[in-house]
Formats: sequence, C-alpha cells, structure tokens
Amino acid sequence: MFYDVLRNAAQGKLGRMLASSGAIASLTLGLGATGLATSQLAQADDYPDHAIEFIVPWSPGGGSDALMRIISNAAPKDIGQPMPVINMPGVSGTIGLKELAQKDPDGYTVGQIHEGLMASNATGLTQLNWDDFQPIASLASSPQYLVVNADSDWKTFEDFAEYAKAHPGEIRVGATLGGIPHVHAAMIEDAIGAQFRYVGFEGTGARIRALVGGHIDASIGDISSSLEFVKNGDLRFLAVGSKERLKQTPDVPTFKELGYDNLNLSINRGIVAPKGIDPAKVETLAQGFEAMSKDPEFIKRVNNTGAEVDFMGPQAYADYLSDVDATIKRLSGKLAR
Repeated sequence: MFYDVLRNAAQGKLGRMLASSGAIASLTLGLGATGLATSQLAQADDYPDHAIEFIVPWSPGGGSDALMRIISNAAPKDIGQPMPVINMPGVSGTIGLKELAQKDPDGYTVGQIHEGLMASNATGLTQLNWDDFQPIASLASSPQYLVVNADSDWKTFEDFAEYAKAHPGEIRVGATLGGIPHVHAAMIEDAIGAQFRYVGFEGTGARIRALVGGHIDASIGDISSSLEFVKNGDLRFLAVGSKERLKQTPDVPTFKELGYDNLNLSINRGIVAPKGIDPAKVETLAQGFEAMSKDPEFIKRVNNTGAEVDFMGPQAYADYLSDVDATIKRLSGKLAR
C-alpha cells in the first residue's frame, strides 16, 4: 500500500510537470506567432522604407514633366520617401508605360498617365490601357481651351460653332493626331455636329505657334501654352472645358455654361502602379497624395503652371478613367481620320 501511495504521488507530480511543460510550450508558440504577426505588421507600417522610382513617360520640360516634378519635390514630406523622376519619353508616352507595366508590383515603382493613354489604345498605338495598371491618385488637372487666332471673325464660341456647321471640313484644327488634343477637338466636333479638317503636330507648342502664324484656324490649348499669346493680342480663348470659370481667365465661359454639359475638357495627370500591388500600399500612397493635395504651397506651385489641384483617390480615379475610355472608344472613328 505504501508503494501504491508513492506511485500515485509520483504520477501526479509527473502529470503536473507535463501539463506545465505543455502550457509553457503553448505559451512559447503563441508568443512566437504573435511576434511573427507583429513583425509582419511592422513591415507593412514601414512602407515605404526607401525611394520610389517615378516613371514619367514624357520628355523633360513639358507639361507632364513640370507637374510631376512638383509632386516629386513634395514626396519626401507627404509620402515619407523621395520619388525621383525617371523620364522615359517616346511614342506618345507608351515607351515608359510599357516599362512600368513590366516592373515588380512591390510599391517601389510608380508612373504617370493621362487621358492620352486611352487615345493611344483606341487608335492602335499601344495594347496597354488604363486597366493594365493600378490607379492610385490623380492630383493635377489642366483645363483645356478652344483657341483661335485673334484676327479671326469668331468672337464667341457660338460664332465658331455656327460657322463650323455651315462649312464642313473647312476649319483647320491643329491636333496631336491620335492624342488627347485630337480627342478634345473630336468631342467639340461631335457636340456641335460639325466636321473639322485636322492638321497634325507633335506637341502643344508647335500647334500654338502655327496658330499664331495663321497656318491653322483653331487649336486646343491651355494656360501655360497660350495665355501669354492671348494677353499679347495674338490669340483668343473661346471657351474652357473646366467645371467653373478660371481665375486666370474670368471672362472666358465654360462649355458647360454654354449648354454643352458633356464637354469636360481637361488633362488629368495621375499616378498608377504595376498591376498586383498590395492594396495596403495603394492606400498608403493615396493618403500621402491626398495630404499633398491640401498643402497650400503645393497648390500654389501647381497653380503657377496653369493647372488646378483636383484630387481623386484610387476608386474615383479608376471610375474617371473608365468613363473617359468609353468616350474615346465612342469617338475612335473620328480619331482615325
């Protein structure tokens, strides 16, 4: 009996020891799992922890480059890391975007697009389209104007529209053929029921110089390319495609107030990432860009280029791009002319 009592006591002690060991093991395992989760969370919270390459698919000195460098300069404050601009121009912006599409979606390469990408897709210049990327944010909007030579008889947009309808194919409109200025001109053409004769130019500067010289009759322009010529009496703004009149040109009516609600003519320059980027990183970047869009100094610098700050987050920007893409596809027949 003594041995039975001793054996039972020993077994009880061993059981308690085993139970204790199991608890310790469970606790250790739990702490390990918690540590792993904490480590993963810390890694997510640390993004970005080094510079983000910023591909701008246009040449230095243009409108896109100027605005994207303002964003690049503001990035260390609002994004938390530098965003050095890498210019990759060529084939209407498609060379740089092809490079971007092939990058690792790790959040450390982003790029700039605007409506011209959808025009290039619709005209067969590239197979890429906006939905081959992950939209992050749109920050800068450059309202576009219908511009004519100041010596023309068209004092108002109504004068221009009336003449265009009565003389199909006569008005020579300068455009980057297959590009967004061509799209905007086609939108006007479609809205008023007219037909223009398009003359191709590589860039906005060349179009506006041709307009000043009387080689074409009208063009799509913006503040940065055309305002000084308007002030000098060489050119005339007939209407602007913004939501409201702009403070730089308070006497120029919007297409909307003239009765053309669908003529929203702006170039919205936004930022996208390679498809497959972590949604948490998209949100981190979008929050940084939203903070940037509210900075008075940033707004001032953007306004000085003739553009407006118009922030759209990931979903709003995706919806906008989808709508623009549908419009461009509808007008693709006009772009082919």
